[in-house]
Amino acid sequence: MNDDILQNYALAKASAQSEADRFKRLVNIYSFIRLGVFLLFLMFIVFAVKQESYLIFAVSFVVLGGSFAWLVQRQSVFEAQREYFENLKRVNENEIDSILNRGNLYDNGAAFADEKHYYTSDLDIFGQASLFQLINRCATADGNSKLADWLSSAADKEAILQRQQAVKELSGKSSWKTDFQAAVLFAMKQDKDQIRQLSSYLRLPIDMPGEKWLVVYCKIAPFLLVLLMIAGYFYSPFDKAAIGLGLINIGLVSSRGKYIKKTDTIAGKIGRVLGMYADIFAKIEDGQWQSKYLIDLAGTIKSEQLGSTSVQIKQLSRLIEKLNYHLNIIIGIFLNVFFLWDIRQIIAIEKWKHSNRQNLEQAFGVLAEIEALLSLSSLAINYPDWCYPEIADGDGYTLSAQSIAHPLINSKNRVDNDFELNNELKIDIITGSNMAGKSTFLRTLGINTVLALCGAPVCARSMNVSVMTIISYMRIKDSLNESTSTFKAELDRLQMLLAAVDGHEKVYFLIDEMLRGTNSVDKYKGSKAMIEQLISKKGVGLVATHDLQIAQLEQKYPEYVRNFYFDIQVIDGEMLFDYKIKHGECKTFNASLLLRQIGIDVDAV
Repeated sequence: MNDDILQNYALAKASAQSEADRFKRLVNIYSFIRLGVFLLFLMFIVFAVKQESYLIFAVSFVVLGGSFAWLVQRQSVFEAQREYFENLKRVNENEIDSILNRGNLYDNGAAFADEKHYYTSDLDIFGQASLFQLINRCATADGNSKLADWLSSAADKEAILQRQQAVKELSGKSSWKTDFQAAVLFAMKQDKDQIRQLSSYLRLPIDMPGEKWLVVYCKIAPFLLVLLMIAGYFYSPFDKAAIGLGLINIGLVSSRGKYIKKTDTIAGKIGRVLGMYADIFAKIEDGQWQSKYLIDLAGTIKSEQLGSTSVQIKQLSRLIEKLNYHLNIIIGIFLNVFFLWDIRQIIAIEKWKHSNRQNLEQAFGVLAEIEALLSLSSLAINYPDWCYPEIADGDGYTLSAQSIAHPLINSKNRVDNDFELNNELKIDIITGSNMAGKSTFLRTLGINTVLALCGAPVCARSMNVSVMTIISYMRIKDSLNESTSTFKAELDRLQMLLAAVDGHEKVYFLIDEMLRGTNSVDKYKGSKAMIEQLISKKGVGLVATHDLQIAQLEQKYPEYVRNFYFDIQVIDGEMLFDYKIKHGECKTFNASLLLRQIGIDVDAV
């Protein structure tokens, strides 16, 4: 199955490369034509000066200046298309790399890592080689934050089911998904505060002096100047009047320079970017959605009451892009002489701000959720053998799965297991040899539960799980900065676990070797006391341990405690692991064998 998926990505990558090359050629052609028009313009200006011909100057200024502006616009379109297809190639290339090597061009979420979080550190949710790195397809900062939030806390059942339906729908539109990713990939290079700065700017009016009469004058100024130019052809004194009016127009624009600069500083750099975002919002608005979640998201940015957000943002983008015409000296002078261009655009932007600014932040919130959903759908597309879990009800805890495996282990190496907890209250104790698979199994259940409770597919043939809060106790570290020993860090974690069991409706804990930072006697007594306290609080979860005495709790609490184990086989002195969980207590341990392999004979001590 993976071979077919990889082939589809490879074909899409080759097609995108071909289109990118085609638009690159067009960009080069138009660049040469533009240079030719510019040189021709200079030649006509020189010729007009030598001939002292006002008509040649005016005609060449209008015709060749306009042609140059059109060529700039066309070349910009081709460059945008080239960039899009190059991004589409990268997106498909990235999916191939993700499947084969677990690589990802998107952020790995290291910024969201928190060792004090209930489970994200122990379960490898963020950072290098993490779940976030496997899943993430978010180009925007808000999208990354949204996905991180989903992976950091369980949603309620209704939200999970709605996300599942949305992910299923998106996974059936893989071409739309990669097209959308390619369109928004540019956002990875953008300043994450750029949109927030723009939102702040849109809330503040500029209050440019003389705005009311300038609105009127900007409308009549080009007609007045053209009339004077035409009159100058028949009666020469009007030539000077036309030149004078042009200078007055330039003076008016210059006198409002600080207001133009204020807009240019904040909005000027984002005009083209907003246009690209507008195209992205249009893809969301125009999607023929079937799932409620996606219908609601699209309805948030397009409705009869609010209109189309993509159209509104495209309008702002065009206004800012028009303002940016002044960056080209020739075009800027031409437009400001005839149209007082910069003032006209500032007035239009202020008018847009008054009517539409409230929709911008809402639209980017929708984009963040779409990106998070696309990230989850990448799992469904790339791993079609994974399943969508059922979300269980009931007063007890449910965590049952068939052929469940760790999603971060390559499919060729991972071993799947079955596990069953159906609407019950149980503490399961797992004993076993070193390296037999206890810790990996705890992480397997934990990380798949995190996936399940955020609405994603899971690495299993089937899974049924309650909505609950995962708390892990695995990688307990000391802290020099906080003057915390390993034992103190363990106590703090246990205290957090007890408080969570009291404070949350459903807590499922994953404990791997409790109280490692103390002596063996206190370790056993403390672990036994902790488990008994959890039983008294009706706590539910798994405890992995090397201490066989802990397994004896099943005899004392037969209705509450279950024993499981991972074992090894020793054949001709060689240890063989099957990594399969089994009912009961472990009877075979391998510490002596491992020590003997490095030259330490335990029996001789």
